[in-house]
Amino acid sequence: MPEHEQHDVIPGPPTDTEGLVVGSDGLARTAWAMGSDMMRHYYDTEWGMPVRDERGLFERLSLEGFQAGLSWATILAKRENFRQAFADFDPDAVARFDQHDVERLLQDAGIIRHRGKITATIGNARATVDLREKGGLAELIWSHRPKETPVPRSLAEVPTRSPESEALAKRLRAAGFRFVGPTTMFALMEAVGVVDTHLVGSHRRGASGVWS
Repeated sequence: MPEHEQHDVIPGPPTDTEGLVVGSDGLARTAWAMGSDMMRHYYDTEWGMPVRDERGLFERLSLEGFQAGLSWATILAKRENFRQAFADFDPDAVARFDQHDVERLLQDAGIIRHRGKITATIGNARATVDLREKGGLAELIWSHRPKETPVPRSLAEVPTRSPESEALAKRLRAAGFRFVGPTTMFALMEAVGVVDTHLVGSHRRGASGVWS
């Protein structure tokens, strides 16, 4: 079945600033961050901050894969359940999962019970372990950092893929990863600081320290 990629925007309150919303605290944020307290906290503390460790990147790659076709808020609300179900996203532990684990996970109402995504996550853990001989997952992902980051002034100017995300998807697929298409990989690059797509004027623009 073809991979369905989508990184949904969570709509915020009506705004006439083409994507920026000023909260009650006086801080401007991208509109999707205002969908709930959970989304605002994620935006303010985590989204776009650099992640360079293997486990952290494997977790976020896995969650982006589960998000395909769903809203990010749905995944974020189930994050702790995913961590419990997938051994805190320890690649070595997940790589040892077998068919019994697949069936166990398919019965776990706390996560997304999608056989293809579950088996892909297990396969991606094995691919992550195998990548260590070639520099590792972190090196591979961060080697696709572009020379420049987007500078969007509205949501319409935020890309959904890039030449670098296409190249990263190709490399990961060649290494045995699944659910890692160009759109999903661009969403990953946004989430872990490889690019900065905070809108100009957001209080989080440049917060990662990766891009000045």
